[in-house]
Amino acid sequence: MTSLPDAKLYIDGVLRGAEGGKTFDVISPWTGEPVGKAADASAADVEAAIAAARRAFDETDWSTNVEKRVALVTKLRALFEANKERLSDLARNEAGAAWGAVGRAHVDMALDGWDDYLKVFPEVRWEKDYGSRHGYGFETVRKAVYEPVGVVGAITPWNVPLYVNVGKVVAALLAGCTLILKPAPNTPGMGAIFGELAKEAGFPPGVINVVFGADPALAGEMLVQDPRVDLISFTGSTGVGKRIMEQGAASLKRVFLELGGKSAKIVLDDAPNFAMEVAQAMLVFHAGQGCAVQSRLLVPKSRYEEAKGILKHAYGSFGDNWGVFDDPKHIMGPVVSKRQMERVLSYIELGKEEGATLLAGGKARPDKGGGYFIEPTCFGDVTNDMRIAQEEIFGPVLVVIPFEDDNDAIRIANESAYGLSGGVSSGDLDRAMNVAKRIRSGSISVNGGMCIAGDLPFGGYKASGVGREWGLEGIEEFLETKLIAWRAA
Repeated sequence: MTSLPDAKLYIDGVLRGAEGGKTFDVISPWTGEPVGKAADASAADVEAAIAAARRAFDETDWSTNVEKRVALVTKLRALFEANKERLSDLARNEAGAAWGAVGRAHVDMALDGWDDYLKVFPEVRWEKDYGSRHGYGFETVRKAVYEPVGVVGAITPWNVPLYVNVGKVVAALLAGCTLILKPAPNTPGMGAIFGELAKEAGFPPGVINVVFGADPALAGEMLVQDPRVDLISFTGSTGVGKRIMEQGAASLKRVFLELGGKSAKIVLDDAPNFAMEVAQAMLVFHAGQGCAVQSRLLVPKSRYEEAKGILKHAYGSFGDNWGVFDDPKHIMGPVVSKRQMERVLSYIELGKEEGATLLAGGKARPDKGGGYFIEPTCFGDVTNDMRIAQEEIFGPVLVVIPFEDDNDAIRIANESAYGLSGGVSSGDLDRAMNVAKRIRSGSISVNGGMCIAGDLPFGGYKASGVGREWGLEGIEEFLETKLIAWRAA
């Protein structure tokens, strides 16, 4: 097991420890043991970061010098490429990523998304001509200009930390904002590396700041409550997102929230390869720790018993091909922490109490090591009103729900507080598209289409959030609209 370098704060262009030299242990999800140390930021450290970001926005040319921004963001991208091995170590040792998952969502997809931001950036519109209008006896010429919103507080989670950090940091920098990145306590190193490489790239002091600590709330609440921070971009649980909206209201702070999900995959009766579509719904990648995972599988009632049989076989075939740290074929490792393991196991017990039937898994696996291992788990005989069908478990737990017809499938999919993603499979594209259009969700995959990519907007309806990340829209989230009108000569 790799020993990670100490994670340091980055404030006003200086890599440093926390006030008083305080640190906390970074715990490996694979072993349950310390794998590194991180600076434990104090309120004074966070205050210094906010002040630095405010000063860099107000007193330097960062917000107006587009050429400088693009050059430095491009240089920083090259440095991340040169440090891919370290990024892999961080993803595996901090977030518990299996080796086979690193080349997908954890590292490669994150860096591909960075490239997508650079590709779409030239499409950002900085001005819009509204023409002239006659009124009150004279002619007025009107123009909108689009400007960076200011200082951004970027609060990020532990599940795919590099991907989410890139989604916020790169968009904010390209838009001309300065920022304070606050990663989760479980994954401080994947935030600290932004400070280290920004310093190497030559970013002006204060443009990027990185703070983290053992207390998951201290730095985040300071960012949300401070009027010098103009925008909060948060990815995490819906409960915390609601608290951010409440606390940000005092300063009428703009918030972007990418929150939870309980997405449905609907396999219609005419799916050309029904067995494959059902089997591929197994929730195993990164132990199900993704906000957009399709954790509800909806299948026709007429083929429900068939679907349960397919899943029993699929999970049985998957077997013990997971949870080995150095196996490059494995895509599932542990969940991130003891707390998360206990939470997921409590939902599994709840599912049994609610009357659902375990088709596969359901147990902790201490034989895999000292970390936080839970078997791939699947419940049948589930109704959509059960808590395991309505609440985000954020673990390797799939629930299978029957439906009568297309309208019933749409009803079940929409009877959720969430609306982040989903999928539809059918041999009739028009039928699948009709179902997809009626599902209230921010992104829908039809017949396996990739609905999540760095050049596409991503976000949710309802309790899944506010705003969009990635793509052109992801950069525009960090812009303000100013309308200028002048009297024609």
